[in-house]
Amino acid sequence: MTRFDLSRVAVGGLGLTGRALTEALIARGHHVVVADDRPEAVVEAASDLAVEVVDATSQEELEELLSRVDTVVPSPGIPRHHKLLRLADDKDIAVLSELDVGSLWDHRPRIAVTGTNGKTTVTELTTKILNNSEVKAAAIGNTEMSFVAALADQPEKNDVFVVEASSFALDRVQHFRAQSAAWLNLSPDHLDWHGDFESYAAAKAKVFHGQRSNDFAIVPHELGALAPWLPKLEAQRITFGLSAGDVHCTRSELTAHGEKVIDIGDLLLSRPHDLLNACAAVALGLSMGASIHGAEETLAGFQGLPHRMELLVSNNEIRFFNDSKATTPHATVAGISGLDAVVLIAGGRNKGLDLRELASIKSQLRAVVAIGDASEDVIEILGKDLPATIANSMEEAASQAFEYAVHFQADVVLSPACASFDWYSNYVERGDDFKRIVDELTEGRRGT
Repeated sequence: MTRFDLSRVAVGGLGLTGRALTEALIARGHHVVVADDRPEAVVEAASDLAVEVVDATSQEELEELLSRVDTVVPSPGIPRHHKLLRLADDKDIAVLSELDVGSLWDHRPRIAVTGTNGKTTVTELTTKILNNSEVKAAAIGNTEMSFVAALADQPEKNDVFVVEASSFALDRVQHFRAQSAAWLNLSPDHLDWHGDFESYAAAKAKVFHGQRSNDFAIVPHELGALAPWLPKLEAQRITFGLSAGDVHCTRSELTAHGEKVIDIGDLLLSRPHDLLNACAAVALGLSMGASIHGAEETLAGFQGLPHRMELLVSNNEIRFFNDSKATTPHATVAGISGLDAVVLIAGGRNKGLDLRELASIKSQLRAVVAIGDASEDVIEILGKDLPATIANSMEEAASQAFEYAVHFQADVVLSPACASFDWYSNYVERGDDFKRIVDELTEGRRGT
């Protein structure tokens, strides 16, 4: 195994993960310098940590910094083409993922979950299944809790870490290994960060990095787009699917390795993507010691996560769903697939993706309200055969969608297929604003 020198480290970025990394490295006696694109914005944080910060946009400052460090650890949000990483590569300085650093410090078992869609849901479901099976587990990674932060927070509390592994975090992985890893699905995303689809897919494939014959690789029964990117797996392969696989669904029940887990009728969420997420989580949990009972208990009570096809209100047979987390066309298609009649609110800042995939759900749409930077593209793709309009605010979008929904007796779904950064700072802010507006809108309608 390659040994990495963490005695002198350059941390890229001083956001949540960067700060956790810096604190953890300093606490372990390592010398740390931070490179940040906006050094003036992190002065207070740097002062609290008593750490030097250099301007990551300055070639001269980065050259000088890299002359006195042995390793670079970027925050996951720093793109692979950033000057800090390109210079480090040119100088043959080791670049590690935050996941690598955590793995060097802690050897407890790890589960990793990646995929274009469903990562957070499967991570949370798997964690709940383990905990309901008396296996102490924590969900970490592409959440508010980074890996290194979890190690510092009650370090002996958990038996297993369930890591939501984004393509950003996996891109530079060299040491991280998951005893059980799942790759849920693959469609184009984050091409603005990775540069092209091939680089994005190759990063995802690293979820199986370093696995051994006694580890587990969880993959869809129907590999589809994953097939060309799967390495020759050393681990034991476990498959999941809607109608076939080691863990799959029949018409009436979800089964795992030939044993019934739960009746489909007992699930609160049973749309196709819900069932796939449930199957993947069960496969992961059972591979790491969870029980069938723990899986059944978890699935029976699972109501979903915020901003992921979240049912907000049902008003005179019109339902409102918040799917703000759907920032790709593939995610929007997956969310809409379980509904029959939909007024879709879509648009935002396109991440360099082909929005024409949205045309595959035209038969389920009754009208379209387009928002944000990509509104004209959405209208071009969906508006020719459907009633459609462009809204200039979320208030206008929700109000117009409601009018359409009343006319067509359809569901209203905010499922943007785009990022939020034109109108909002993140998808959570976008979804919360939509929820507020829907609450006011439907409350006002009830009062008239």
